[in-house]
Amino acid sequence: MMHEFPSGPEDQVTLANWRTSPFNQWAFQHVREIVPSADIANSPEQVMALPEQDCNFDNLRIGSDTGDIDFEDFLERSSTDGLVVLHKGQVVKQHYTNGMNESTPHILMSVSKSMLGLLAGILVDQDKLDVDALATTYVPEISATAYAGATIRNLLDMRAGIEFDEDYLLTSGPIIEYRKATNWNPLGPGDKASDLRSFYGLLTDSDGPHNGRFHYVSPNTDLLAWIIERATGQRYADLMSQLLWQPMGAERSAYITIDRLGAPRAAGGMCVTTRDLARVGQLLVNDGRHGNRQVVPESWINDMQGNGDAEAWQVGDFVEHFPGLPIRYRSKWYLLDGEAPVLFCLGIHGQYLFVDRANQVVVAKHSSRATPLEETDEQLNVRAALAIRDFLTG
Repeated sequence: MMHEFPSGPEDQVTLANWRTSPFNQWAFQHVREIVPSADIANSPEQVMALPEQDCNFDNLRIGSDTGDIDFEDFLERSSTDGLVVLHKGQVVKQHYTNGMNESTPHILMSVSKSMLGLLAGILVDQDKLDVDALATTYVPEISATAYAGATIRNLLDMRAGIEFDEDYLLTSGPIIEYRKATNWNPLGPGDKASDLRSFYGLLTDSDGPHNGRFHYVSPNTDLLAWIIERATGQRYADLMSQLLWQPMGAERSAYITIDRLGAPRAAGGMCVTTRDLARVGQLLVNDGRHGNRQVVPESWINDMQGNGDAEAWQVGDFVEHFPGLPIRYRSKWYLLDGEAPVLFCLGIHGQYLFVDRANQVVVAKHSSRATPLEETDEQLNVRAALAIRDFLTG
């Protein structure tokens, strides 16, 4: 698969197969070679230092559906491409496979949403975005859609009443049109070229009231990116670079996929190194500060950890993936309640970032799992993060 050049037809990664196994093992590290993208520049002068102090994980045990497993077994079972663990600001474990290394950008999938959540907090603090305002205040073009009446807060918390089935295995319907509009799927015979912003004209049906249950709709996040661009008059990728990626101390530039008119796939198209993903977690551990600069408002991070509607989660879309866990969702981040709460974000095919601010533990993980969502694997990743945290702090 893409090892000899030119590759034979059976080994070629294309727009039609890049998210399917085994092609995704190569594609997730080479997304910009498949889908158009916009650069998110870092600042080499501001890189957040990550000292290294390797920790022996030989005695670490992780609970699974087949009994306790060791760390190496976890990495293999969860199709890990890259993993970085931080404790008290130091790299205590890192692992790469499938040709990945510490300088390789890998797609975040829906962890991209959580990056937007941090950017939104910065803009709210700058009085450039009002979470209580209607989405139509910024983008009146959606007034005739089901988004009429939804607030920015509804979009941030996935509580907009939009009829949209986010089943990643569907082969037809709005989710396929969405992927075509974002440049993630090839056009079919007779299809006309579409774009992300015009796609919203298809979302005219409601599945319930706004501010109701947790209802996972990826286009909510892309709409927020449109709103952010409208509110600031700047391109999303440039804002992400100027307000988050550079001042937080990213070591490498990131990038984000765009549609044919330049609209960003903020819901899933951001690609970053695993070490820089870990730096995002360390930024939260540091209460939003890097050096002498407050990058993300501490009050916004505290709100992510302290708010979110537990009842909305319990009647929402994802509760079956994490049965019995006390979870809330706020500003594109999940919060696992407990004595030491854990903020986390996740993306399909096994992308994760876990942050325990109190214990100063960060687990960043990129994967190329064959399936988009896999309940046993999602639960395994949560158990692993908690086991790593307890192992380091016990």
